[in-house]
Amino acid sequence: MNNWWAVSNDQLAVCSRGALVELAGVLPATGRFVVARLDGTRIPDADHAFYEFSDALLFPGYFGWTWAALDECLRDLRWLPADGYLIVVENAPRLLPSSIDDRHMLFHVLSRAVRHWACLLGQPCGMGIPFKVLLLCDSDGEAVLLRQEIGGAVHGVR
Repeated sequence: MNNWWAVSNDQLAVCSRGALVELAGVLPATGRFVVARLDGTRIPDADHAFYEFSDALLFPGYFGWTWAALDECLRDLRWLPADGYLIVVENAPRLLPSSIDDRHMLFHVLSRAVRHWACLLGQPCGMGIPFKVLLLCDSDGEAVLLRQEIGGAVHGVR
């Protein structure tokens, strides 16, 4: 079994389709969970990213269709209360192929959301509400390349 979630809270999980994922390692054993599935092939540009996330997570009407608005909504989710959140992005290497800057911004926004939910105000870091992002790749090679890209994007974009 591949323990793909053994990464720090400021990383996004990347794995190939063949990896086995134990849900108990991702979300708590009980409670209400939101699972959002997105397809990287349906996200060729920033506008599509905003639409797909808005649709999958039922963003409120005041969503502003910008990176800042996406960042804010992913760290709020009052309209979608749950005991844990899991975002699964299939075909992740095909995300935002027209702009590496937009792809890095998306990874940065997702990473901020993971850290935010892990370190909720008034709770020790790591004891917050689980908010996990799983980026699926077709092959192990794609997974390795995407992990390298995310490392640079998360640490390089501010």
